[in-house]
Amino acid sequence: MNDVAKRFGVKFKFDKNVDTVGKKMPYADFRVRPYSLEMTLDNICKYYDWNWWKQSGNTYKIKLYEYPRRHEAEGKMMLDWLSSLYHNKEQWEARRDTLRREVRQRLELDKFLDSCVVTKDKKGNLVRPVILSKIRKHDGYTTQNICIELTPGQHLFGTIYASLKKGKHALIVCPDGHWPYRYRKDEQQRLGTLARMGAVCVDFDLYGWGESEKEVGDHHSSRAHVYQAACGYILLDWMLKNRKDIDTERVGVMGGSGGGTHTVMLSLLDERVTASAPVVHLASHFDGGCPCESGMPVQLSAGGTCEPELAAVIAPKPMLVVSDGGDWTSSVPTLEFPYLQRIYGFYGAQDKVRNVHLPNERHDFRENKRNAVYDFFIDVFGLDRSMLDESKIEIESEETLKSLYK
Repeated sequence: MNDVAKRFGVKFKFDKNVDTVGKKMPYADFRVRPYSLEMTLDNICKYYDWNWWKQSGNTYKIKLYEYPRRHEAEGKMMLDWLSSLYHNKEQWEARRDTLRREVRQRLELDKFLDSCVVTKDKKGNLVRPVILSKIRKHDGYTTQNICIELTPGQHLFGTIYASLKKGKHALIVCPDGHWPYRYRKDEQQRLGTLARMGAVCVDFDLYGWGESEKEVGDHHSSRAHVYQAACGYILLDWMLKNRKDIDTERVGVMGGSGGGTHTVMLSLLDERVTASAPVVHLASHFDGGCPCESGMPVQLSAGGTCEPELAAVIAPKPMLVVSDGGDWTSSVPTLEFPYLQRIYGFYGAQDKVRNVHLPNERHDFRENKRNAVYDFFIDVFGLDRSMLDESKIEIESEETLKSLYK
């Protein structure tokens, strides 16, 4: 590797899990391609089940092989292959129906739902055990904690942010990403602001994060994948069946990073969703680096798929994709978005899918990304822009937003 670095004028950084000590490679010199550093690295790394990733400048990082992460060029090849499978709406919808069925099977969602706790209410109806806190009133919206027992001893923990306006409201389910818990300031600002503008929003803890950590421990497991998908599915279902203030024609999903993964998942699993907004997530070459996003083999559905195709299942309903220049979504404007436009074109609905790209920003859910989400839901759900003021949001303490483990 030192010889390769010298030959091509580059530097190598080795991930902590890559052990080069004592490694010997047969025909090492013959693996070098003088005309291509990348082919040379492929020939070397694949022998040891490693992979290479270009960093800034002339630095390359050598890491262990990761099944959910590929190079951008491979993402293009995947989208080109997928595009060759359907050339009109009928062919696409046949593929779409197969994806819906196989993703649900590979996720093992129905098996999980069958294991969930149900009880009987006073009328003998089967219901989920739910704990609701007292409603807390703020400037233009309310908050209320919700706790639903899923499997015995394990709960869904979330908070409902509801508009104080009278009448029927849009519902927006908000899966969380891998930022420091759903109690953080920017999440409260986002959900509270949408509520002030006329929506009802609900978020929930990741598996093994927040209050859930007290019950399940380690977040990094394949069970987290189905658990978090089920949380979104169950929350949406409970909200639609139990709240009288929801407009069933306006049902959205919106989340960033790992929450973007589960935004795509819920949009695919539940046809009641009418608008989707995955933020800093969508890429053809990355399925999500955590088992809660890729622990179950959903990407093998229908002979092989990727996140943009799974996201396209919602077509022709409105979708916003927010991307930036500082993470894997940097390719969206030139790669993933044109693919989505093609799918929406089958319905004559290219205007229903949009991309807000922020080339100078990085992987976060800061102000410009929140503003993109606000604009989208103002447009598609008719929310009240005059109520858009994040300074009006009261940031509650972590303890206030908890239900059982304060």
